[in-house]
Amino acid sequence: MALLFAFPIPHSNYSADMTIITALLCLHLLLFTVIRVNSMEPSSSSEDPYKILNIIPNPDGTFTRLQNYPETPPSPDPTLPIPVLSKDLTIDQSKHTWARIYLPRQALNTPPNHPNLPLIVFYHGGGFIFYHANSTYFHDFCVRMANATQSVVVSVDYRLAPEHRLPAAYEDSVQALHWIRASNDLWLAHADFSRCYLMGESAGGNIAYNAGLRAAAEADQIRPLKIKGMILIQPFFGGKKRTPSELRLAKDLNLPLTVTDSMWKLSLPVGVDRDHEYSNPTVNGGAKVLASIRELEWRVAVFGCDGDQLVDRQKELVKLLKDKRVNVVGQFYNAGRHGIFVGDASMSTKVFHLLKTLH
Repeated sequence: MALLFAFPIPHSNYSADMTIITALLCLHLLLFTVIRVNSMEPSSSSEDPYKILNIIPNPDGTFTRLQNYPETPPSPDPTLPIPVLSKDLTIDQSKHTWARIYLPRQALNTPPNHPNLPLIVFYHGGGFIFYHANSTYFHDFCVRMANATQSVVVSVDYRLAPEHRLPAAYEDSVQALHWIRASNDLWLAHADFSRCYLMGESAGGNIAYNAGLRAAAEADQIRPLKIKGMILIQPFFGGKKRTPSELRLAKDLNLPLTVTDSMWKLSLPVGVDRDHEYSNPTVNGGAKVLASIRELEWRVAVFGCDGDQLVDRQKELVKLLKDKRVNVVGQFYNAGRHGIFVGDASMSTKVFHLLKTLH
């Protein structure tokens, strides 16, 4: 979120007095707006989540999202002078789910029947409500990741809420694993299915975690795909009781509580609260399938930073996994903001470096 102010520029024939008056009026408006924003409560049940998130319900059950995000087309042409190729493939036509596959250009020099590249299955963020696999913000990150780690990346486009509330995104994400397992695509033939990692950012981190729980419970059914671990980048989790970081950053313009609360209201199953297992992984002592993740010897990494109101939730997850004796590492940094590991290329390298150590 951001506050935008338009300051009028005086014409050259304005008097000095009028210029001063105009400037004072603008300053008064600025101060009034800032004071009003800072006096707002973090969240209340009376606030309209549709208005907060700039989406309009339609009579047919769909929603119009007023915020448009740039999208990038795929680049499958091997004659293009680019380090990473990309293409889109349908997963389930009835659900309109699909995936964008990223292949390092150098892989074309290796016969596809000799798979030697790690496989990263990526789930984009957006509060379960926004963005797609072809959104430029996530497309650029996946291109950098495929190139830096020399991995095959499959970015999954799952169904969005509120049209399709959770667990729809989890179901689509697990279905994508079965689709990869059975695929005859030549690009995927370059991937070593025995070195598969699930990764997601923000809401995608939540999806990667919950898809991982489901995949661990049916590990035999997704073979020859063998998941080696999960990389959760600032995963989106919540709970009814506010954490210190949520209270400290409740009015953070980058990701205020009014926004995250609204996202939970429109993405969780109707009638449940933020202490549902989809949003709070620590309820009831955590999922029982975590024991399977430990036995499968998955490695888990959680990235976060102090400037993100979700950071305490992420640290709670790391503690939970450690208590369950899962092989987990928390990579937490000072300052920063939510989204920094995808939006800031210098911070993305920290994720890529960890990936290369896992390979």
